[in-house]
Amino acid sequence: MTKGHLWQGVLAWLCQAGSGFFNLLFVPLILAIIFDNVLQNEPIQNHTMVMWFVNLFGGVEGWQENIWLAAAAHLTTAFLIACFVFGRQRLISMFSENTAKRMKDRLYDHIQKLPYNYHVHAQTGDLIQRCTSDVETTRRFLSQQTIEIARAIFFTTAALIMMISLNRTLTFVTFAFMPVIFLFSYIFFKKVKRVFKMQDEKEGELTTVLQESITGVRVVRAFGRARVEVDKFVEKNNEFKTLQFRQMKFLAWFWSASDLLCFAQIVTTFVVGIYLTHSGDLTMGGLIAFNTAAWQMVWPIRQLGRVMSGFATMQVAIDRIYEVLDEPAEKDTPGAIAHDLRGDIVFDNVQFAYGDSRQIFNGISFTVKKGETISVLGATGSGKSTLMLLLLRLYDYKGGSITVNGKELRTISKEHLRKAVGIVLQEPFLYSRTIKNNLEMAKEDVSQDEMFDATRTASAHGFIKEFEEGYDTMVGERGVTLSGGQKQRVAIARTLIKNSEMLIFDDSLSAVDTETDAQIRDALSKRNKDVTTFIISQRITTLMNADRIFVIEEGKLADVGTHSELIERDGLYKRIWDIQSMLEAEM
Repeated sequence: MTKGHLWQGVLAWLCQAGSGFFNLLFVPLILAIIFDNVLQNEPIQNHTMVMWFVNLFGGVEGWQENIWLAAAAHLTTAFLIACFVFGRQRLISMFSENTAKRMKDRLYDHIQKLPYNYHVHAQTGDLIQRCTSDVETTRRFLSQQTIEIARAIFFTTAALIMMISLNRTLTFVTFAFMPVIFLFSYIFFKKVKRVFKMQDEKEGELTTVLQESITGVRVVRAFGRARVEVDKFVEKNNEFKTLQFRQMKFLAWFWSASDLLCFAQIVTTFVVGIYLTHSGDLTMGGLIAFNTAAWQMVWPIRQLGRVMSGFATMQVAIDRIYEVLDEPAEKDTPGAIAHDLRGDIVFDNVQFAYGDSRQIFNGISFTVKKGETISVLGATGSGKSTLMLLLLRLYDYKGGSITVNGKELRTISKEHLRKAVGIVLQEPFLYSRTIKNNLEMAKEDVSQDEMFDATRTASAHGFIKEFEEGYDTMVGERGVTLSGGQKQRVAIARTLIKNSEMLIFDDSLSAVDTETDAQIRDALSKRNKDVTTFIISQRITTLMNADRIFVIEEGKLADVGTHSELIERDGLYKRIWDIQSMLEAEM
């Protein structure tokens, strides 16, 4: 995830090292020189690097004569620290933002390549949360907590070097608290990680409920289930809140206990330091320098708990992100090629089942001639839509053979197949854009004449022109501002713009009236004479004019024939025809 940007993180750490170096090796020791060597005129301690820096500003003698030089040295140190801090923040921001962007890009790209079956079972809200909240958690850790890790490492190292040079005994006393703080932080990390995982999963459930409720708000209103949906959301929200409180409880205990340990360390250092100064083992300047370093070291140590909790959260988020990335992407058959689909389609003893569930097809066979219009009728769950999914290779058949224009379907590139086949679903998806933008998704360089020809064929041109803004009319989210029939006609027009080699209408005329249905089918038959077309429907008037009608029952091809032939034979088709004819007569 950090490929190409790791250097920014490394430079940010180096800037943090520079900041810590000047903070702990220059600021306290310059204070010590001011108190011991300038004000009290005591012998100079052996700090070569610091003395080199002091000599840049006139040396100790110059400071004694012009005390403002000491202030200038101090301000210069502060300026250098500020430069390092600026570089650190800029670089770590670039590193974290670039990594987060790369992570989002990779997630989105991978989700597009996941198999159809994965999206059938995945929860949209949970996927959204992994692509947003989990990535943001990772970005926040990289931008904030990694610097805290660097600060803890460099400040502790620099403080240890400086403290040892001042007084070994006091250094041992100060660092005696370190193992206790680290052990306490580790125990906290182990406990809080479990809570973070449960909290993240609960947030995913909460996002799913919210997404489903908002997406299906019209259904909720229509069935008067607003109270039920609110109660469902409140329940999930309460579960999330309980885990949040549990997390805050852990943090409260940690912060209070770590504060106690850190301040106990400072007090102990100060008391022992006073004793050593009183006994002559430490100078006054050395005591001030030592305590300044100790205070500056307290913050990164105190932040250790936040780093641990941040790491636990980030680890959970990364695991959830890689659960998606580790899902195998859809792969094509090795050597699969593009192939002309204008030809006969042959199903030969095709077998298929969804996972380990019941068998859908157990040896279905038929042949569709080039340019034929085939209607498909069947009860819910009979497998009629599954036939189309197999043709698009959204699922691969388990046995038998499917050939298109003499080529085995598995040897035809999936990408080519899905670009060449136009499919319109019963519930078409329209984007929250203009009608024109939705139509242009099929072909970016579509001309106005091509667009109008497709919409006229789909009986959509008339109602579009009646809108005040015509083709520039904004379509609400998922096409909510259009009626069901209007959405289906726009979707049909969008598919026709592709000039597909094969057309599939999966119950996509169910929301239009019978007169419009007939107009669309008549226009389609004139426009696409050489294009093999499949029409799936439960409405006999939609099916009856096809070249042949397939009747699917329980995964088997129960009957085949024209409309006139099938109504003469006892079977599912005739029963539905009789029922629908009787209803039309009554109406």
